[in-house]
Amino acid sequence: MLSDIRKYYDDQEEQTREALLYLRKHILNSDKSISEEWKYRLPFFYFKGKMLCYFWSDKKTKLPYIGFMDGVSMDHPALVQSDRKRVKVYTFNPSEDIDIQTIDELLGLALSIKKCAIQK
Repeated sequence: MLSDIRKYYDDQEEQTREALLYLRKHILNSDKSISEEWKYRLPFFYFKGKMLCYFWSDKKTKLPYIGFMDGVSMDHPALVQSDRKRVKVYTFNPSEDIDIQTIDELLGLALSIKKCAIQK
């Protein structure tokens, strides 16, 4: 039987699944202290036990996004907060090339915030 995380990826359309699996690998390889867990019925990425980001899809556009848990503290033009209190999201189109430079900038910001919070 497939794990819930594996099933989440397998249930996506092909282009979305390939993009998410690529991003999953990239996120997990960006820092050895990042792990993936199943939480709130979606794949969540943790940094040293603290929620970092997650994958989900916009209900209206159906486009996937990365939600950053401390997004409210992140200042980047690619992020959108909308009516969320804490989270900002980076939406991407899986049929286009992934802007890995922007992903790396966002991950860097998110990791800096987590590292500062852990040191306090």
